Amino acid sequence: MLATKTQKFIYRRALKPYFFSQDPEHVHDRMCALGKRIGESAIGRSLCKRLFTYAHPSLEQELLGMHFRNPVGLTAGFDKNAELTGVMPAVGFGFEVVGSVTGEPCAGNAKPRLWRLPKSKGLLVYYGLKNDGCEAIASRLSRKQFEIPIGISIAKTNSPETVEFTKGIADYKKAMEQMSDVGDYFVVNISCPNAFGGEPFADPKRLDELLSVLDEVQTTKPVLLKIAVDISSRELDELVEVSDRHRVHGFILSNLTKKHDRPTINQDELGGIEKGGISGRPTSEPSNQLISHLYKTAGDRYVIVGVGGIFSAEDAYEKICSGASLVQLATGMIFEGPQLIGEINKGLVQLLKKDGFESIAQAVGSKHS
Repeated sequence: MLATKTQKFIYRRALKPYFFSQDPEHVHDRMCALGKRIGESAIGRSLCKRLFTYAHPSLEQELLGMHFRNPVGLTAGFDKNAELTGVMPAVGFGFEVVGSVTGEPCAGNAKPRLWRLPKSKGLLVYYGLKNDGCEAIASRLSRKQFEIPIGISIAKTNSPETVEFTKGIADYKKAMEQMSDVGDYFVVNISCPNAFGGEPFADPKRLDELLSVLDEVQTTKPVLLKIAVDISSRELDELVEVSDRHRVHGFILSNLTKKHDRPTINQDELGGIEKGGISGRPTSEPSNQLISHLYKTAGDRYVIVGVGGIFSAEDAYEKICSGASLVQLATGMIFEGPQLIGEINKGLVQLLKKDGFESIAQAVGSKHS
């Protein structure tokens, strides 16, 4: 890994101002196209690894039958169509979640549907589960070998056709069945704030019915639930109680916030836009609170993945010490640059040494000791 200070300087002073002067979705699409080409090239992957990757034995973990070479992953919503699985290991990620993948192809919500919030250090997202659908994505991944664990996030298609309860469940099941032979684990996304019908499966009774059907899918892959950030500890307890009766191995905490009035959100940046969910810094503290609560109440039986507002090694370490074995990000990389992943991993090693830990596993939940 080359010097992150130089990389950071180049990104902040040259690349970021250029990117941030253009439409965010257009930039995202261009960067994904570039990333896809790099991932398909052995020379491109090798160069990326030299530029960005940082490795250390203390970052490695064995979780749910998978080997994670570091705890920093790419969250769902960035690689919507699973086209970047070749390049993300070279950027330095220890794992990735693709999608969310739905039962049917979905064009997503009408544009514009992505806005930057620089003062709030977040993104306002209203994509609406844009993806090519489970059949196309399963075909795309079926013959690929992955360098890191790949999670498949599934959700119900953003369409009036899936609003009816049983049709929504059938859509989830179709996606899981189609994706059962690709990837390493499933993420059941019950918390997308931008789709028809809202978040019906955040209701414990309805979640119980959804998981009962998904339990029928023939797969040995671990299953994690992705939960909304705007729920209370009591509501989280209710979802955990349901999960205890089903084939669930962990929780991802958390998704975007729909609370546009959070004090960490600069209201002037919203420009009166009421739709969409907000990522980044505004989700950091509420995510940490849910992680701490779940670790203290159910950390002995579930793997916790922390998401929300990670812009530094210190941010990632706070989630780990709160109870997360793994962390995920996307917004931080957009704001800070791709060198952030290696920078976080290098910083985590330093923080572990400072606190006398020999491995990430020893630090998980340490603030509650």
